[in-house]
Order: sequence, then structure tokens, then C-alpha cells
Amino acid sequence: MKNNRLFTLVAAIATFVLAFALAACGGSPQASDTDTGSADATAEDTSADITTLIVGFDQSYPPYGFVGDDGEFTGFDLDLAAEVAERNGWEVQYEPIDWDAKDTLLDSGAITCIWNGFTMEGREDDYTFSEPYMLNGQVIVVKADSGIESFDDLAGKTVITQVDSAALDVLEGDQASLAATFASLDQIGEYNTAFMQLESGAVDAVACDLSIAEYQMSAKPDAYVQLPEMLSEEHYAVGFKQGSEALAEQVTETLREMDEDGTIAELCDKYAEYGLSYENWVLE
Repeated sequence: MKNNRLFTLVAAIATFVLAFALAACGGSPQASDTDTGSADATAEDTSADITTLIVGFDQSYPPYGFVGDDGEFTGFDLDLAAEVAERNGWEVQYEPIDWDAKDTLLDSGAITCIWNGFTMEGREDDYTFSEPYMLNGQVIVVKADSGIESFDDLAGKTVITQVDSAALDVLEGDQASLAATFASLDQIGEYNTAFMQLESGAVDAVACDLSIAEYQMSAKPDAYVQLPEMLSEEHYAVGFKQGSEALAEQVTETLREMDEDGTIAELCDKYAEYGLSYENWVLE
């Protein structure tokens, strides 16, 4: 009887030890998997570790980016980018781009960012953005003697806007019912040509950013007027490749420092003749 009890006790101990060993072996890979996942989740964001800030911009988008009278690239956003780069020890490279190709260029690394009066609303899922720095909106501009005074007067008229622009997004989205009243909604590669067509009478109105409207009206104050209604209100920000959180934050903080020391106000004054105002600066 004692031998049977002894045998039973030994068997029970052996079973417990074996079960413990199997549990330990089974748990080991799970612990390893957890550690690996944790390491991936906390991988360091090195997007700010750059030596050159390559700025993609539309060279026909005054006052934010354009070709000056001296043939050199200039503009409010280009000046911002140059100052941000200098303060961070980066070189700056201006890269005029085909606006339709901006996403491909950004994803491939051919440009570091899109910095050129770039509206962030509606694009939040496609880019990593800096914090917004400038108030903007989408508006309609007509000839001063056109007799068009409101959105209702656009019925049966030809309206033009830039390809892949925020104005186009609004007119195909929230303001689609308004666009449905137009005779047509045309698209063109850049706004300077759009306003040439407006001046010639080839189109009746231009849908564009508030900043573009202010620039064109300041250049020809007797030629154009902006309709009182706005298609939408939005903000400009710097667009980076998705996941570039560290770089976006670094640029935002540098812009904030530039505002605090008065640099932003000075640059706004520099481009005031183009209709740009410090009152529209929103980054604090």
C-alpha cells in the first residue's frame, strides 16, 4: 500500500514538472513576439535627420512661390522655408514641380515637403502636416464690370480653377450644388493663365485661394472683384510624407520661434504689396 502511495506521489510530481516545463516553453515565443512588436511600435522617427530641405512648390503661385522680376525663385513660403532651414543647419533646395506629380515626388523622396500655399483640410489622411500657419479660404473672383455680384449670378456662367486645387475639391464636394448651376467648370494648369482668360472674357469667373485673389486684385485693383461669399474657410500647412512626425514638429517649432522674434511679421510686410497680411497668421 505504501509503495502504491509513493508511486502515485512521484507520478503526480512528474506530471506537474512536465506541465510547468511545457507552459514555460509555450510562453517563450509569445514573450518574444511581444518584445518585437513593442520595438517596432517604438521605432525612432528619424525624419528630421536631414541635411537638405527640398521644397516642392508651384512656381506660378504668387505671393507664396513664383519667379521674380530677376528670374529667381521667390515668395513668402520660400522665404519661410529658407529661414527654417538655416536655423536648423539644413541646406534648402527649391524644386518647382508639376502640381499633378506632387504626391509621387513626395513619396519617392525627390522632394522633402510641399510648401506652397498648401491647404491641409481634406488632405489630413494623405500627408503628415505641420501645424497650420496661415488662414486661407476658397473664393470666386470676377471682372469688376461683369455685373456678377453673388453666387446666384454664376448660374449659366463659365468658371475656371486650377487642376487638383482646393477650390476644385470644394466645388466637387461641399459646393457641388453650386457648381451644378455653372455652364461649365473648367480646369487649367496654373492661376496666372486663368486670370488672363478672365481678363480676356474667355471665362466669367475664377475659383481660387483667398491669397491668390488678394494678389491678383492688388496687382489690378480696378480689374477684379471678389464675391462676398466664401466657398470655404481653411488653412495652409507644410505637407510631408506620411509618418514624418518628427520633421513636421521641428518645422512647426521653428516657425513658432520665427513668429516670436518678429521674423514672420517682417516677411508679411515684405509681401504686403501682393495682398499678404500678418493678420492671417494663425500659428501661436
